[in-house]
Parts: sequence; structure tokens; C-alpha cells
Amino acid sequence: MAYKITLLIIDHDEVGEDGIKEHIESVRYPNHCINPRVQSSEGVDLGEWDDDHPLNQLDTAEEEFARLFPQGRKP
Repeated sequence: MAYKITLLIIDHDEVGEDGIKEHIESVRYPNHCINPRVQSSEGVDLGEWDDDHPLNQLDTAEEEFARLFPQGRKP
């Protein structure tokens, strides 16, 4: 089996896109149960972050994600 999993990662520590990929791929899971490889990624500038940001609110996060990453958009 293979699965496509979409993750949203807010980069508060400014690790960068390559750093995030490296962190995801370098984790050693027990018994090597999974071995993730990042096939593609894209980023957008969120502007100034605060606790009221739409991605930080349960009632607006999904809509904001869809606005920032519309289906069919090329990275």
C-alpha cells in the first residue's frame, strides 16, 4: 500500500522548506514501520503570525488552508 498524506506545517522556528523535508525524512520510527519521503512541497508567506491567525482557529483553519493552497495550483 501507499498513501498520500498532506500536512500543514507552520514554520515558527524558520527551519525552511529543505529543513522541514530533512526532519520528516530523518525520523527513525520503531521497527522502521514507515519510511516517509517528501515527493513535493510548496510554501506561502503567512505574513505576521498571531494567536488570532485564521490557521490557528478551529472554525476558520480549513477555509484558510483552501484559500492559501487552492486545488490545482502549481507550486
